[in-house]
Amino acid sequence: NWKDVRPGYPDRPLTLFGPGTDSGTFDYFTDVINGEEGASRTDYTPSEDDNVLVQGVEGDEGALAYFGYAYYKENTDKLNLVGVDSGEGCVTPSDRTVQNGTYKPLSRPLFVYAKKASIGRPEVRAFLGFYLDNVNDIVGDVGYTPLSGETLMGEREEFNEAAGGPSPGASP
Repeated sequence: NWKDVRPGYPDRPLTLFGPGTDSGTFDYFTDVINGEEGASRTDYTPSEDDNVLVQGVEGDEGALAYFGYAYYKENTDKLNLVGVDSGEGCVTPSDRTVQNGTYKPLSRPLFVYAKKASIGRPEVRAFLGFYLDNVNDIVGDVGYTPLSGETLMGEREEFNEAAGGPSPGASP
């Protein structure tokens, strides 16, 4: 019940929604927030489809959920944010707070991994070069936050080092 969360909150049932156990968001959240990957209460409505979670929150005045920021960005007209206080004041998610790391611990980077031996293959090297050249232009299309210029430059340097130099036609 909401009044159990904080005195003065309404006497209304608290309905919980969250990612299902096959979700990377579930794994990350349970690890970082609950202290053990997979450790979760069971009295919530899980779904692998974040749109179902959005609909659940939208349709229930007493609902609370966690899911990827991209789905919030798609539904700002239907949802409200809850800020997170990691000890330095309450911070809400935004591209800026995700990018600069102040929306912690609930923001995380996503990585593309390749075996070092695979980078020698021309098609893998070309794909990774293309990815690094274009990632910030395309991540916004799916609601993800672009990398900072510093982070992107560091990733490009690591790739070039692993690949033995820049890919043909790649940005420095």
